[in-house]
Amino acid sequence: MAILALLAALLLPTLNAAKGRARAAGCVGNLRQLVLGWKMYADDNNGLLAVNVPLPEDTPAWVAANFSFPSQKTNSAVLRQGLIFPYVRNPAVYHCPADTTQINGTPIVLSVSMNGWMGSRTMNRPQPYGNAAGDRTFVRESEFSVIGAASRLWVISDEDPSTLNDGWFLVTMDDSKPFASFPGIRHQHGAGQVFADGHAQIFKLRDPASVPGAQIRASNTDWLLLKQMTTQP
Repeated sequence: MAILALLAALLLPTLNAAKGRARAAGCVGNLRQLVLGWKMYADDNNGLLAVNVPLPEDTPAWVAANFSFPSQKTNSAVLRQGLIFPYVRNPAVYHCPADTTQINGTPIVLSVSMNGWMGSRTMNRPQPYGNAAGDRTFVRESEFSVIGAASRLWVISDEDPSTLNDGWFLVTMDDSKPFASFPGIRHQHGAGQVFADGHAQIFKLRDPASVPGAQIRASNTDWLLLKQMTTQP
């Protein structure tokens, strides 16, 4: 019995690590499906990207999530009413396999959000969103080719449940609100991300200060890297 207990103790970390890798792979696979749906929507709409705006109550958007109302967090209608749902019709794809967040015992339906610099000109406003002079927003696929940025700019990312209130991820390029939207860190302190060219990765947060709810300085190395991947001058 003692030997069996010892073997179990030795194997448990390996099993947990394997489960973690499987969940990360599932997350990346989901993100790739979402960005494929995003691209298919643009192909069917003359290159126009799916609308992405904060708290889209009456505006059709890529998802209709307004999580100001807790009941909405478990309501799959926020996905089914989204502009890309006809292309990604499986609600499970919008949820990270490692996300265990629940409301009254029911899992939330959305684990990810879209880069706020894509899908609208919202971030062109200097207030309250903190646009640095010269940074670009993207509403058409052709706007990526102008600066050859499709492989360098992320489209959809895991978001931490503490800041996930809609399908729109805020990155203030003027550093007015570092990590106002915080990446999900469910994969060994990393977030799944997918880019405009379709490739995906786990974005590991390595700065010790990168903790949800913490006061983040503009010099935070993870914040600086996220900004580099969010938009381009």
